[in-house]
Amino acid sequence: MKATAVAPTNIAFIKYWGKKDEELRLPANGSISMNLSDLTTTTTVEFSQQYVEDSVIINDGIDESQSTRVIKHLDLIRKKADLKLKAKVVSVNNFPDGTGLSSSASGFAALTLAAAKAAGLNLDEKELSILARQGSGSACRSISDGFVEWVGEGARSIYQKDYWDIVDVVAIISQEKKDVSSTEGQKTVRSSPFFQTRLNKIDEKIKRFKKTLETKNFTEFGKIIEEEALELHAIMLTSTPSLIYWQSETLISH
Repeated sequence: MKATAVAPTNIAFIKYWGKKDEELRLPANGSISMNLSDLTTTTTVEFSQQYVEDSVIINDGIDESQSTRVIKHLDLIRKKADLKLKAKVVSVNNFPDGTGLSSSASGFAALTLAAAKAAGLNLDEKELSILARQGSGSACRSISDGFVEWVGEGARSIYQKDYWDIVDVVAIISQEKKDVSSTEGQKTVRSSPFFQTRLNKIDEKIKRFKKTLETKNFTEFGKIIEEEALELHAIMLTSTPSLIYWQSETLISH
């Protein structure tokens, strides 16, 4: 019972930051993203009677905190498949993980796809998206193709990958992992005095943004993306404790 899956990371145009249900990883607001074809995670999952315990190897190493999250996700899939076997998981990114490139999105999407297949589950795209979300919220956006919207339990494609020929250029300025993970960082979001204001206006912003996608208005598209990025980091900066994910090179580029 073995399967391999490849899943892309994604870049959120309208961001996911903050949960209305921490355990289920349900978002406080909707989000829209684009999958990145050249930033991927390849994951192989094998369930076998020969394994006496689960083993998780990520990028040729063992990370106890990551392994705990992976095994918890495997448990969800085993429960769904009524499977008791232990598993070996081998996962490799072709980009630095934990650096703000949403490695958990591609990681848990690939894990969900591979583990569900290996466990013999026959799940549709919506079911896979909902399952991936429970491992990492943004992973639900890496199940679907192209331009993706996430509202509530799962995500869906709103345009296929060849709808609009645009490219996201990634400049890697550090290989170091973030001091505070996104999962932990989001727990303080409601301490920002501006968070509720963001929620009050987010639906209108999503509506405006979807119109730029529909009309392929790149100028307005870019303005909203920049506005959204600055707003998100303002929320982080004004949370308690404050979060600063920007590097000095990021500030110089602005």
